[in-house]
Amino acid sequence: MRRLRSNGYIRGLLSEVSLSCDDFIYPIFVREGIKKKKPIKGLPGQFHYSLNDLDEILERCESLKIPAVLLFGVPKRKDSAGSSAYDKNGIVQRAIRQIKESSNLPVFSDVCLCQYTSHGHCGLLSDGAIDNDKTLDLLARAALSHARAGANFVCPSAMMDGQVASIREALDSNSLKDTGIMSYSAKFASSFYSPFREAVLSSLKGDRSTYQLDFHSGSQALKEIELDIKEGADIVMVKPALPYLDIISQASKNFDTPLAAYQVSGEYALLKSGILDKQALYESLIAIKRAGANIIISYGAIEVMEGLDDYRH
Repeated sequence: MRRLRSNGYIRGLLSEVSLSCDDFIYPIFVREGIKKKKPIKGLPGQFHYSLNDLDEILERCESLKIPAVLLFGVPKRKDSAGSSAYDKNGIVQRAIRQIKESSNLPVFSDVCLCQYTSHGHCGLLSDGAIDNDKTLDLLARAALSHARAGANFVCPSAMMDGQVASIREALDSNSLKDTGIMSYSAKFASSFYSPFREAVLSSLKGDRSTYQLDFHSGSQALKEIELDIKEGADIVMVKPALPYLDIISQASKNFDTPLAAYQVSGEYALLKSGILDKQALYESLIAIKRAGANIIISYGAIEVMEGLDDYRH
């Protein structure tokens, strides 16, 4: 076997998995109330962007031919109902309109209440518990506002039962049938989200274990994916990625629907901590693709694409 590994050219010739720009969606945080970009503590090399300097990061993506961006909004004010999430003049809605005026990049927009609620949960609370059905109405309103602003895909991430069906019905009944849905179908209650919560200035107390997936269970993840496909999801997602390569692999074999994997903030922060060399980020992305992901959402997409020739076989 070592003859097949004798030098870099042979290893490259026989490699089964490779990365290209077409594998990625790049996540961007757009923050209301700032005039220029600010570094995000805990996410090396990542920034909160203002509307004033949003074009800067879009131009980098375009220059590397990264085919799409995923937008997250960080509003100036939060309330118990997350009203900024579905405000037509909210930060994400304004960002989408601005991107559509200056760029041809497809826009994927995160649809959730967690960045917008004062309590930090992904839905409305009733007596301290999530009210699933009332939350569905607000998620549909948020998705509609994103689609009307020009989003190509809306991306429900709240893990509410029925969220895809609710959003699909709202889009279709408002002449927005061409707007796609990329659903966070298998989103686990994970410790790997900590830097993200800091990035969106979350005030979450407690956890989201009653509505996000229990990481002890794999069969529930596959059932959630199946349900979202039946409800009308065009793309399904597993999140986080590296701790759930088994779920990505099983999903890719069981379903024909395009599959995304989100290399989340905690994964990225650990890989960028300085403990490992820079090859580790590239290696991790190869593992995600090898497991079966068609799309990878990663904060490291720009870094890897800019230095792709430096990574060894």
